[in-house]
Amino acid sequence: MYDRTLINASSPGDEITVVGWVHEVRDLGGLTFLLLRDRSGILQVKFEKETLSSETLSILDQLYRESVVLLTGMVVSEKRAPTGIELVPKTIEILALSDPNLPLDPSGKVTSELSTRLDKRCIDLRRIETRAIFEIRSEIQRSIRQRFYDIDCIEINTPKIVATGTEGGTDLFPIAYFGKEAFMNQSPQLFKQLVAGGGIERVFEIGPIFRAEEHNTTRHLNEATSIDFEAAFIDHEMAMEVAEDIISIAYHSVSENCPQQLHTLSLDGLSIPETPFPRISYDSAIEIANGSSDLSEPLEWGDDLSTQAERIIGSTMATHYFITDWPSEIKPFYIQNHDESPEISKGFDLMHPSMELVSGGQREHRYDSLIDALQNQGLNPIDFEFYVDMFRYGMPPHSGWGMGADRLVMSMLQLDNVREVVLFPRDRNRLAP
Repeated sequence: MYDRTLINASSPGDEITVVGWVHEVRDLGGLTFLLLRDRSGILQVKFEKETLSSETLSILDQLYRESVVLLTGMVVSEKRAPTGIELVPKTIEILALSDPNLPLDPSGKVTSELSTRLDKRCIDLRRIETRAIFEIRSEIQRSIRQRFYDIDCIEINTPKIVATGTEGGTDLFPIAYFGKEAFMNQSPQLFKQLVAGGGIERVFEIGPIFRAEEHNTTRHLNEATSIDFEAAFIDHEMAMEVAEDIISIAYHSVSENCPQQLHTLSLDGLSIPETPFPRISYDSAIEIANGSSDLSEPLEWGDDLSTQAERIIGSTMATHYFITDWPSEIKPFYIQNHDESPEISKGFDLMHPSMELVSGGQREHRYDSLIDALQNQGLNPIDFEFYVDMFRYGMPPHSGWGMGADRLVMSMLQLDNVREVVLFPRDRNRLAP
């Protein structure tokens, strides 16, 4: 639509057309300085009032911060300008005027509460820090997607409206579906297993999941983005290797390709976790947690790890790490158990020192054992007929995992609230925008 030049692509001597937002206007009597911002940076524009037409003067009088304008002119050197250059304009055109009463300050000079920023996310995205977060998130997803292709995976898209939940009837969002009972999917788990076992063998998906959990914390959302991997003919150990490789690739790509964004977020010299990640058993994790005086209530074998326990263990490990050999009773029915110790599963969690990032394991591929696992957890195999029936026709051994994309970004950027890294977060209290 507009034959434009990005601000950071301009040099002294260039005659350019630029479009963007009015970042600031300074009226100094005979001079007016306008700072113009686009996605690439900020450019100073100098107006000498005595040389301006009455029409241009009228335009300047109307401009408030965040108005959108189009400017043409010559770029000249100016040491006193923020970027060492400025634009001497020939023409200015208003594309959209802004209300002078802004709900938040995109320049960052006046801070706003997160709730205000989320209410006005469109304006919040004009903050350089917010934009940096989502540019980094994009690079993380780009690099992860490319890595999956490199290891011969096919990208799939599974349904988000389902007849039953991945793990039964808990934490489900029911929806009206033409008179039938239906739910928003908690996970692509069952579907990605069917695809991997259906002959494609290696698959991944980056997509939304929905959980009606009651948690209203800085780490939980009711709609999240999951990065899922599933592959035939690999065991849980190989699946763990893929998980740590994916995280390592994400860190390396951000470090190499997003230095300016990291600088904006005061994260110069991003610390890249070394691989292979340490592996500790569930028993060892319980021992570490119970050995701390900071744990308010001791854990017994078979308990899930509390947030407090996770933080104690994470502080001890001080890096990404795996917890393996979980009790079978607290892992989903589709996780295979060790034949020699059926009370121990082949499930694993990959942890950041501050939180869980990945849950996965080797899947139960034997039909009779899968039926037993469902019944042992109080689930009716008939409710999962579309899934279990396929295991009667040659389901190969397979393994995989699901990774929280939002938590990966949050932990990498050392942010305190997962809502910072989600464009339009959905939690118990937020359904708009």
